[in-house]
Amino acid sequence: MSEPQQETLAFPQLNKPAPDFKSKTTHGEKSLADYKGRWLVLFSHPADFTPVCTTEFMAFAKAHDEFQKLNCDLLGLSIDSNYAHIAWVRNIKEKFGVDIQFPIIEDLSMKVANAYGMIQPGASDTSAVRATFIIDPKGVLRAMVYYPMSNGRSIAEFVRLLKALQTSDENGVATPENWQPGEKVIVPPPATAQAAQEREKEGYEYTDWYFSKKSL
Repeated sequence: MSEPQQETLAFPQLNKPAPDFKSKTTHGEKSLADYKGRWLVLFSHPADFTPVCTTEFMAFAKAHDEFQKLNCDLLGLSIDSNYAHIAWVRNIKEKFGVDIQFPIIEDLSMKVANAYGMIQPGASDTSAVRATFIIDPKGVLRAMVYYPMSNGRSIAEFVRLLKALQTSDENGVATPENWQPGEKVIVPPPATAQAAQEREKEGYEYTDWYFSKKSL
């Protein structure tokens, strides 16, 4: 007797092109190509009119201007209709006084959610988990973070991560744990034994051949 075949799920991969999409949203039809030349934070939530999601959407909305200053747009998604999205956005404005300025994808078919691995069997068979994707101006997926259904995300962390990614890209460096703009960055380790031997003399804040920092 043959064993039952397990379903193979496709998930997006870091440093690969982000899955393409063209979808109806609360701001009209949107596609990944619309965001070319800008960073994009694409994030999913389990359902409209739920309390944890409401707190997250308000936090994203309050950080909207900061994301915009970083050349970054926001795009939400849930497996709800456009009408539900519109009603929820209006409710948040009425009950909490917060304007949701970014579009929300209608994904009743779950096409986008499945392409991005937002559906997690055993955790969200019919709704999207709290998944967040940072896509760069070339359409490449640079970061992805998944949260459980029960716990809200830290939007401040996504702002921090976006700043760190941009700093790494612009300067060819890495950033340490909880790095904040203005702090020292990590110099990439030398790739050869000779370069490792010379690292101490290169003027960095030197701890060992593989660990050196500098100010930008």
